[in-house]
Amino acid sequence: MSELAKSVHLSSHLTTSDKGSVKQNELHILIRDCVALSRSAQKKLYDLYSPEAYGTIKRYVYNNEPVAKEILNDAFFKVFRDIEQYSFQGVFEGWVRRIVLHTITDHLRKGGKDKQVLKEVQEDDAFIDSEPVENLSHKELLKIIDTLPDAQKEVFNLFVFENYSHKEIAEMLNMQQNNCRWHLNDARRRLKEKLNAIIK
Repeated sequence: MSELAKSVHLSSHLTTSDKGSVKQNELHILIRDCVALSRSAQKKLYDLYSPEAYGTIKRYVYNNEPVAKEILNDAFFKVFRDIEQYSFQGVFEGWVRRIVLHTITDHLRKGGKDKQVLKEVQEDDAFIDSEPVENLSHKELLKIIDTLPDAQKEVFNLFVFENYSHKEIAEMLNMQQNNCRWHLNDARRRLKEKLNAIIK
């Protein structure tokens, strides 16, 4: 877990509820039926994994339900298209999550590329006290994060909640690592200002 997530406890507020557990052998059968293009198996898999996927997507496009649903549909189109490539090595949920995240970043990257080297924001200026955060609801936190500019929101979510490194995020979003750090610190600074305004 990142330093920010530890100090702010945001991840505990924004974790989606666990879906029902699926036994490993049942999951294998379900995946093989999806490979065989069984509609009922595809629906069952979608019903199992789409709520968590949608919760992740909404962190990036909280106030735009049509776009969130479009990303969800695109992500599961890729899941079903590529499901025969799943080798039953590693957790299937993680495999689905990676597809969802790549679909999100592909969609958001269409908004433009980050070429300019940005002036560094000092981490000390962007430290967030956890106390006001703990008093906010899940919905209130999502609304605050959604007010961030797109690039800051993407980097913040990928770093804090998905635990990607700056190098990985820079590659995913086609930006320089220094800019990735800038966007993260600027996101923290903006969140700090908004939280301070709320508790005053």
